[in-house]
Amino acid sequence: MDVKLPLFSLIILLAAINGNGLQKMDMKIEQVHSSPHMHHHMDPSVIVFFFVEDLTVGNTIPIYFPSRGLDSVSAHLLPKEEADSIPFSSDQLNHLLEVYSFPRGSPQATAMEDTLRQCETKPIKGETKTCPTSWGSMLDFASSIIGSGTEIKILSTTHITPSSAVLQKYKIIGVKEYPASKVVACHTMPYPYAVFYCHYQESQSRVFNVSLTGENGDRVEAVAVCHMDTSQWSRNHVSFKVLGIQPGSSPVCHFFPADNFVCVPSAALMQQA
Repeated sequence: MDVKLPLFSLIILLAAINGNGLQKMDMKIEQVHSSPHMHHHMDPSVIVFFFVEDLTVGNTIPIYFPSRGLDSVSAHLLPKEEADSIPFSSDQLNHLLEVYSFPRGSPQATAMEDTLRQCETKPIKGETKTCPTSWGSMLDFASSIIGSGTEIKILSTTHITPSSAVLQKYKIIGVKEYPASKVVACHTMPYPYAVFYCHYQESQSRVFNVSLTGENGDRVEAVAVCHMDTSQWSRNHVSFKVLGIQPGSSPVCHFFPADNFVCVPSAALMQQA
């Protein structure tokens, strides 16, 4: 899906986000799928991780697709000039909570604090990351990675039919790969206005468009990314627990919810057409 400006959405979490460090953020923003025998007693939102060999037409896998989409909260997208004028730092948290009238310790304040902390966490080896606070800043970052002057396309998961179940079994009916040399993944973060967690990893990532049919008839055109080298990831990364593997032992793939997206050079779309 090619998303035109200014579509974008923001997850406003009204429940407190617990935990600290990049591993806990992965639980929220790397919503990825698992093997069937490990689904019991598991948070449904992490049933999005899978193995690259699972991407086979005719294969059936359970997937969690939240109903929110890119255009669900577009009103929270600020112009770049306005967003740049607002402090975005954990050092300024008390001031920011006063500005937005969120009491310290409230679910909203906890979510803001967690987002700022995750955005300030140092990247892992081979990763370049930033947290743009506007669509313009996001495009600037993507261009700096993919190449200045290169036309960028935004790929996101699309629900062809209204989703009636966030977790169900889906049958793969089509797979297309975008041969993109550089991929920037962006995830929405809980904040009073649109904030993206965008990152690029030097290790190879493969991007796919996967056509799916749910057991209740839902149709989804899903974006999936496979990370071919996970040797630098934390052992506590949720995907390893879901898939039952160790860092670097296997590529890890995951589906993107509809309000997250991937930036690729437009040439990649022409090559796969």
